[in-house]
Amino acid sequence: MQRRRTGTIAVVSALGMTAVLGGCGLTGDSDGVTLKLVAADYGDSKDNSSRKYWGELVESYEAKNPDVQVDVTVYSWNDVDRKVREMVEAGEAPDMAQIGAYSDYADKELLYRADDVLSIPVQADFVSQLAAAGQVNGVQYGLPFAASTRVLFYNKTLFDKAGVQPPKSWDDLAEAAEALEEKGVKYPYALPLGAEEAQAETMQWMLSGEGGYTDDVGTYSVDSPQNVTTFTWLRDELVGKGLTGPVAPGKLNRADAFAAFAAGDVGMLNGHPSLMKMASDKGVKYGMVTTPGIDGESKNTLGVSDWMTAFKKNGHRDEIGDFLDFVYSEENVLDFSREYDLLPVTTSASRTMSTAPEDENLKPFLDELLLSELYPVGKTSWASVSADVKKRIGQAVATGASPKEVLGQIQATAMKAGSAE
Repeated sequence: MQRRRTGTIAVVSALGMTAVLGGCGLTGDSDGVTLKLVAADYGDSKDNSSRKYWGELVESYEAKNPDVQVDVTVYSWNDVDRKVREMVEAGEAPDMAQIGAYSDYADKELLYRADDVLSIPVQADFVSQLAAAGQVNGVQYGLPFAASTRVLFYNKTLFDKAGVQPPKSWDDLAEAAEALEEKGVKYPYALPLGAEEAQAETMQWMLSGEGGYTDDVGTYSVDSPQNVTTFTWLRDELVGKGLTGPVAPGKLNRADAFAAFAAGDVGMLNGHPSLMKMASDKGVKYGMVTTPGIDGESKNTLGVSDWMTAFKKNGHRDEIGDFLDFVYSEENVLDFSREYDLLPVTTSASRTMSTAPEDENLKPFLDELLLSELYPVGKTSWASVSADVKKRIGQAVATGASPKEVLGQIQATAMKAGSAE
């Protein structure tokens, strides 16, 4: 394939996946080029560690390309971003890193552009929303590697007992939560605005209220009238009426909310694909619907992605490009997505998955992907804004709080951080 030459080429991942495995190396010896890849682990045990996925993929690639060896080191999400940052700061950047963010490295001109390394068909195959989110100033540096969206999960057994239907609007959701509360459900609606992943729940609710972190031209608009209305409604109609459970939203983390749902203690909450297996393993009968919006089903949902990056440090542009073309083949994208219940980042694999009977459980999330909006990850300021959301947003829904004031404080952080870009 002809390759374009138009440029100079944590505890929780963006997807909310967690893992506890330490670093694992996969090495090969050769007189040719050795590519170093650092990757994140999407598994939760040795049996489904990403080390196995990369081991099989590298073995297949090296069999066809004997002059190239790929040395893969797999770290848990607790460590991978820090490990890569330390390597870069020590002047020992890997050739590729599959991590949670890319914009800081792009801003420092450490990365190849996507069109420096990928063939035209491969780059063009990325789902458009994900490709756009990988851009800084209109140039793509972040290569989407794994994607997810959010839908509303509800406990069918609890809903049947309360005599309610899955909600389509905020009013429906509040009415269902009241009925669930009357039946003694511990968390009628679980609202995890704790530090672990508050930025996700926050954006999901902002989108459902026709707002978001940024406006149509990409300027931060955290304290927009739409967002103030959303968090005022949450404070008055859910939290203030005792419909979000015994733990204050600002103290409730996503992992704990998911565990409570799997234990049968939650009526409904926003969730991503990994919750399906958690709930099924515990025997919870659940349903999934589009996130309720202010006047009906939300027109947009939260989309998230983790990223592959290609560093310029070692100068292996052609070899990196050839390997990444292989990584992003339809077969390999499907294998990874199916192994970890994630969404394909390419249009070709998404098309295949949307019609395959074996992937039927992921179809609700696939349908949402084309309507999704992602965090403003192309902004180097996003890390600061996200951290401030995690710190403050729980206060916006506390009894007696002023959502406008809290959102205004986060907006001030956003404007200050953004001015340095």
